[in-house]
Amino acid sequence: MDIHFFKNLPGKYKVAWRDYYTGQNLSSVRVASFIFLILNVIIRILYQVFPLRLTRAENFPEFNATNWIFIGSSAVYYMISNFLVEDYQKNKKATAIMTFFIFTFSLYIISCGMYSSFIATANPRNSLIFYLIALSVVSILCVFEYYETIILIIAAELLFTTLLIFSHTDPTEMLYNQLVSVVLLGGFYLISRYFFSSKANYFLQLIEIKEKNLKIERASDFKSQLLGTVAHDLRNPIAAVESIAMIMELDDIDAETQDNLGLIKASCLNARTIIEDLLETARNENTLEFVTQKTELNQFIMDIVNVWKIQKDAKNIELISAVSPAYGQINHPKFQRVMDNLIGNALKFSKQKSKVELFLSKKGANIIIEVKDRGIGIAKDKLPIIFDPFTKAGRTGLKGEQSTGLGLSIVKQIVEKHKGKITVESEEGKGSLFRISLPGVSD
Repeated sequence: MDIHFFKNLPGKYKVAWRDYYTGQNLSSVRVASFIFLILNVIIRILYQVFPLRLTRAENFPEFNATNWIFIGSSAVYYMISNFLVEDYQKNKKATAIMTFFIFTFSLYIISCGMYSSFIATANPRNSLIFYLIALSVVSILCVFEYYETIILIIAAELLFTTLLIFSHTDPTEMLYNQLVSVVLLGGFYLISRYFFSSKANYFLQLIEIKEKNLKIERASDFKSQLLGTVAHDLRNPIAAVESIAMIMELDDIDAETQDNLGLIKASCLNARTIIEDLLETARNENTLEFVTQKTELNQFIMDIVNVWKIQKDAKNIELISAVSPAYGQINHPKFQRVMDNLIGNALKFSKQKSKVELFLSKKGANIIIEVKDRGIGIAKDKLPIIFDPFTKAGRTGLKGEQSTGLGLSIVKQIVEKHKGKITVESEEGKGSLFRISLPGVSD
């Protein structure tokens, strides 16, 4: 939706738009009043440094008086703008006082430029540079609604006419000056509306992005809740089936029944694995608090390796460390899941006696953990999607183990929660290398 010169924002955005541009206007007024104050203070200092040259200038008394007025009034505007900016930052709401203040400041700047043009020469048409600068500054810095711009133009034109009358300009010159002023104010209107439309379109883009992000966030929350609910509700019936199979094994059964019960238990185990992956995915996306503790990683990883060697009879796993001690801030249960997943995958896609190596080293301030196997590797076209949730890169293990497509996605989530990074290098037929980089902690 584009906003053009003569259009305003749709009704549902009007209040938010006014609040937004009022805050922008107040910040602009604060900056502009401070700069204007500094410029006039510099002019006052020059009066003191070069008194002879400047006091001989034409219309010096008028310049001298207006300089003091500009210093005082810009200081007042700067202090009030500071107060209003603080008030806006607390409430994020525009008020009528803020709008009136911005309007009066804009008219003040225009009148300063206008009066300076009158002081510079008796005929302002010959020296309108100050008037032009003032109009340009106001049109660029401040955003006005259509009707506000028209009111400001009318007020400026009335002020210009009043100054012409008080300067006793003859009728012909007054007409010429009025025509020049109308041209300048017409340019002011066009520039003001241009910046209004560009800033309004930018605001609408921000609103659109926020609304899309909110929809995405809600969809993600719903997906996580659905995954968690479904996975949790599936636990009980699967546990019941597994319990019945275990009870049946206590009776005297023939070999065929034993095989069938073994298949049931294996299916239940696979189902439990899928459920745990679904629950872990939901937990990782919803958990706000992530508790870590300082841990010596050599011992932590060695304990995991020993469990695999004892419980899984995986004698071909080896830890090779090039740094000791190596400390990191980790969440023990979560990071153990990372290591179990990577080790499990390495074994799943390697031949029975093929070696799996874990390397621990340090690079700069980071701790590097690598899991290397000499298995079947990963196809090149699958590497970019290997860490995606429910990835199609999932494959059946060499012994028929099924993949949920969630394991490496969970690993990536957990590693990133540790403020780390995980990458993979692989070549089909030669094996894979998963590399984790974690922030190190001093001893």
